[in-house]
Amino acid sequence: MRLSSIWVDEKEQLAICRKNGWVRIADLNQAFESQWPETMDQLLTTGRLTRLNAWYRDTGSDALDERGHLFFSAQPGLYAPLYRHPPKIWGIGLNYSEHANDLSESLPTSAPASFMKPNTTIIGPGDDIQIPVLSDKTTAEAELGIVIGRRCKDVPREKWLDVVAGFTTILDMTAEDILRQNPRYLTMCKSFDTFFSFGPQLVTPDEVDDVLRLKVSTVINGRVHAENTVDHMTFTPDVLIAYHSKVMTLLPGDIISTGTPGAVHIRHGDQVACRISGFESLHNPVVDLKHA
Repeated sequence: MRLSSIWVDEKEQLAICRKNGWVRIADLNQAFESQWPETMDQLLTTGRLTRLNAWYRDTGSDALDERGHLFFSAQPGLYAPLYRHPPKIWGIGLNYSEHANDLSESLPTSAPASFMKPNTTIIGPGDDIQIPVLSDKTTAEAELGIVIGRRCKDVPREKWLDVVAGFTTILDMTAEDILRQNPRYLTMCKSFDTFFSFGPQLVTPDEVDDVLRLKVSTVINGRVHAENTVDHMTFTPDVLIAYHSKVMTLLPGDIISTGTPGAVHIRHGDQVACRISGFESLHNPVVDLKHA
């Protein structure tokens, strides 16, 4: 199942994504006299995503096909962020050797190079990425995002998928010139408003044949700047979940942004994108506030 948050009547509403259009959960509830949560936040925090997906795969998909009037045409401009208040956002630095080379940094080998971001960085598809006044070199990084589906602690590597709600596309931004001044500025250089775009879809694990074979691409103005497959990560998704669940309790809605194959310098007027094979791409325009 694929889910999105979309703008309808100036409200962000949860919808199931199909090739022939969207079905709002609110319309589904009315048609089937059900009571599924109608926002992504509620669906994740109540733990009902697994049950909704089971219904969808068992009988729901066919039942929706019989009710064509529930569908409306998908338009990219209607996407909102998947949700706005994740309990935690974990970022993973230098998780591909090629990106470590970009920054002339040593590749972490004993543990992931983790950092956290505030939820005030969040924007959605099509929203402006704003290069801050304080930065003269900001980069964008395409990444595979993992959304946690249930409260968990000390997750075994072989059980990692049991706690995953789904996957998504992410653009993570860095004020690189600030970072180069001092590595202790990592939190600051990652935390400017608009520095975390995610969506447009949450893709449940059953929709992905093999996570390790997914290709992640950083794209600038329609040109692929860097790409690599998940199996070339130093710390693959199973390791990331197992490791971070030993550090702290993971909660429904937590996001792990797994690292980029390569960061690209973005400038005023650019269009930057995250492409992941089999996923709908994430696109954002760039606005330099020094030009505003």
